Amino acid sequence: MKSYRKVLTFNIPARRKLVNITRDVQKSIDESGIKEGLCLVNAMNITSSVFINDDESGLHADFERWLEKLAPEKPYEMYAHNGFEDNADAHLKRTIMGREVVCAVTEGKLDFGTWEQIFYGEFDGMRNKRVMIKIIGE
Repeated sequence: MKSYRKVLTFNIPARRKLVNITRDVQKSIDESGIKEGLCLVNAMNITSSVFINDDESGLHADFERWLEKLAPEKPYEMYAHNGFEDNADAHLKRTIMGREVVCAVTEGKLDFGTWEQIFYGEFDGMRNKRVMIKIIGE
């Protein structure tokens, strides 16, 4: 069995944004030479997320509104965590959206259903964040 590891770095110039990273993940699979196996895509920071969904702008706007209802950014003083950094909402949003995805690799390609795409979700941007891609297989 072979393994391959790659780290993507993001510095989103806004507090929140969703970024489609499907092509980056597929490029990593291509680089790995692995044809059959599994691919883990993992947010390496506790205020960012990796998840699978549809790449549709209306849905992305729905995520933003829904997450803000569940864990509003402000008022900052509503959160016990806030003090040194006002990012408690980002920690909660990450918990809701998830830390990682595991995808099947078949014939060297992401083995996805219709419309599935991989996203990096940033909830406390304006600094470097990492996503780790780990591929194992043959």
